[in-house]
Amino acid sequence: MNEMTAIAITEPGGPEVLKPVKLPVPVPGPGQVLVKVGAAGVNRPDLLQRQGAYPPPPGAPATPGLEIAGEVVGLGQGIKRYRAGDYVCALVPGGGYAEYCLAAEDNALPLPPGFSMEEAAGIPETFFTVWTNVFDRGRLRPGETLLVHGGSSGIGTTAIMLAKALGSTVIATAGSDEKCRACRELGADLAINYRAQDFVEVMKAEKLAADVILDMVGGDYVARNFKAAAMHGRIVNIAFQKGSKIEIDLMPIMLKRLTLTGSTLRPRSVAEKTEIAVALERTVWPLFAAGRCKPIVFRTFPLAEAARAHVLMESGEHIGKIVLRA
Repeated sequence: MNEMTAIAITEPGGPEVLKPVKLPVPVPGPGQVLVKVGAAGVNRPDLLQRQGAYPPPPGAPATPGLEIAGEVVGLGQGIKRYRAGDYVCALVPGGGYAEYCLAAEDNALPLPPGFSMEEAAGIPETFFTVWTNVFDRGRLRPGETLLVHGGSSGIGTTAIMLAKALGSTVIATAGSDEKCRACRELGADLAINYRAQDFVEVMKAEKLAADVILDMVGGDYVARNFKAAAMHGRIVNIAFQKGSKIEIDLMPIMLKRLTLTGSTLRPRSVAEKTEIAVALERTVWPLFAAGRCKPIVFRTFPLAEAARAHVLMESGEHIGKIVLRA
């Protein structure tokens, strides 16, 4: 167990720069567990890292991959909860596209009963992101309305399921009728094909306004979100696929008393991520056990075919998660 296969970014560029290489198996430090990876989730930050636009935080592996599921096979000093042979899913700062990966013990959670490795690998990045942005920063409460853009993405499908399970009305936007159907099947009360309709006009016609908006689009969506927001609405940006630099009238923030906020997850400290993990285990793990939500896995690829997984994600054809099998 001295050497492993991992996926390297050989140079900044397209999916073809992802290549299998041999690397030493990492050694767990204090507070870390070594996980034999069964599956690893693929996420848009991985694409940005591959392009050279999202470098790993200091001390993180250069290997991409932010979420894993697998078997604990090594323990660093001070480990209290897990033992060799335990199965976990974990949020990691990098290194997930590999046969072995280090994880902070406090950022790992037990594999939910009945979940496959592929399903469990689709939990950490998306559920941590949705929880901290929709429920912490956005303060979504039961009975309120959530508008989620990109409803068919891994983040979007997660937000729909969690918000519905916790008692909210959900509106989703997606880029095709098929994706809108998928959003409704997951629990969205209204799904809007943004290629065919203006979500602001549809919501106005339906007399709907959003208490919380989860936006990964940016660009002209920022001003349109102001129009779709309810009084005292909270708008949370987590990505800017249409760009982060815009010219905008901020008057609606005053008139509607809106909150415009946003966050990133990867650079946060282990302690900050641990707070999210504790909240997820308390609130979401019982939902998993009750069968009320689980990650939607669209397609899996062998680890060595990570480039094909990136091609699929860039195509936008997927609904839910794309996962690598280690």
